[in-house]
Amino acid sequence: MPLLSSDFRPPIPFRNGHASTLYSALLRKPKGPNQQRERIYLEDGDFLDLDWTRQPTGANRLIVLLHGLEGNAQRPYMLGSARLFFENGYDICAVNFRGCSGEPNLTFRSYHSGATEDLSAVLRHILKTASYQQIYLKGFSLGGNLILKFLGEQSELTRHIQGAAVISVPCDLHDSLIQLNRPGNWIYAQRFLKSLREKVEEKQRRFPSAFPHGGVERIHSLKDFDDVYTSQAHGFKDALDYYKKCSSLPFLSSVNTPTLLLNAQNDSFLGGKCYPTEQCREHSYVHFESPRFGGHVGFVDTGTYYYSEKRSLEFLNALN
Repeated sequence: MPLLSSDFRPPIPFRNGHASTLYSALLRKPKGPNQQRERIYLEDGDFLDLDWTRQPTGANRLIVLLHGLEGNAQRPYMLGSARLFFENGYDICAVNFRGCSGEPNLTFRSYHSGATEDLSAVLRHILKTASYQQIYLKGFSLGGNLILKFLGEQSELTRHIQGAAVISVPCDLHDSLIQLNRPGNWIYAQRFLKSLREKVEEKQRRFPSAFPHGGVERIHSLKDFDDVYTSQAHGFKDALDYYKKCSSLPFLSSVNTPTLLLNAQNDSFLGGKCYPTEQCREHSYVHFESPRFGGHVGFVDTGTYYYSEKRSLEFLNALN
């Protein structure tokens, strides 16, 4: 059944979407598994840092984790997922996008919601250096959008993926931007904007000729950031062109990998276009679950692990 019902009901304080979002991002302190960093180099001379957690006796299953906007492999949602999957026999490869591992990346470009070429580079590296029988993907927010786009593109690498789980996905990037600009999301938008402006300042110092019309001084909103930097650094006409070409929504119909899409109804980052009910109603592979509660990358539950973590494990294990 592509449309899944959900009976998830968190503790009462976390039925508020903002409470779930903020607690999960700022106050949760999961005990993550030990990580070992590996740096891989890309064809354009840049690098990606991968944080690995491996079973001491070896594993035949791997899950690749992708974080959200301005996240990294040490964010609570990444560590919670890594620990649960590790306890259930998986090796973990937690990807830090370009410039997100604590060290600036080397090129003018960095990462964005549709940069599937970097995920492809990670998978080619894994296939070349390891021999897993099963490889799964899990992504959060921006990382979830990237995974859906990657699966919908159906590259030669897609056949190596047995399943995926994506959480709190802005399937329509422009729609999500509109939501983030609403007054109730001011604190989130400003937090993202501060971090992104700092990165543009660093790019402007290193690549001054790449900003002939000015850089950070022109950025006053998230859309400004995508107009001034994201689109120019990654070959898009402007922010709207970037949103159109990199939103995962148009790629959903082409996904032929079993995938769980989990978007909470009270996620303040997502507008109506980010809930692809009709696209998934007759879909054979994308299983859409939209519980009433959860916030954005929240899903606070009783016990050690959150609902999104337990639900992802349950879904992917059932594919065996």
